[in-house]
Amino acid sequence: MKLSIITVTYNAEKTLERTLKSVQGQTYHSLEHLIVDGASRDGTVELIRKYADERGDLQNGEDEKQKIRWISEPDHGLYDAMNKAIGMASGDYLCFLNAGDTFFAPDSVEKMMHSFDPQEQPDILYGETAIVNDKGSFLHMRRLRAPKRLTWQSFKQGMLVCHQAFVVKRELVEPYDLSYRFSSDFDWCIRMMKKTSSIHNTHLVLINYLNEGMTTANRKASLKERYHIMAKYYGDLSTFFHHIWFVIRAILK
Repeated sequence: MKLSIITVTYNAEKTLERTLKSVQGQTYHSLEHLIVDGASRDGTVELIRKYADERGDLQNGEDEKQKIRWISEPDHGLYDAMNKAIGMASGDYLCFLNAGDTFFAPDSVEKMMHSFDPQEQPDILYGETAIVNDKGSFLHMRRLRAPKRLTWQSFKQGMLVCHQAFVVKRELVEPYDLSYRFSSDFDWCIRMMKKTSSIHNTHLVLINYLNEGMTTANRKASLKERYHIMAKYYGDLSTFFHHIWFVIRAILK
């Protein structure tokens, strides 16, 4: 089974190399790294080209496991770039890894892909996420923990699984809804879960997620979008009362 790892970049020169090295260092043999860059103006493209050229010099065989395919062109934002990458993917499963994010360990992909019976391939795989600083050092586990059993109803409690630790079978995948600028991944995960009951908990920490501070304006816009997404799937009344609980939970913590 092949895994397509998707990284979307824009002016990511300072954080991308850590991600490239993490993918390159995976012990799993069947993967591709797809990078969709939004016409960066810093050294991002040169960095991508360097790693892609190094992999391109290799002969066919085991080392092709880290093959990089990439494009750099203007886009209409993060989710438009992700949709482009979905169209490029050839793997059985898709995983999204931001610039600055890494896999938890060199054998994370191998453990994940061997965590289920290959004769009964689940549609969705998921796991836990660790939060790291800009040097890649561990800070803490993600505040919202992945539930033992995940369904589309689980996200009534918020995005319990980080997007990067949410791996979907390619044949199930649909494009991201571009009407959402900041939270289309939340909508996308719910849609993917609604399509299937074949969701597998790997019981693994899969991802080191870079703790980037979102601007206050973007955070407010993102939360507003999430509220509307939750109301769409779970109803206005349920969403209202769950948000009252979110406030109480935040105060208690």
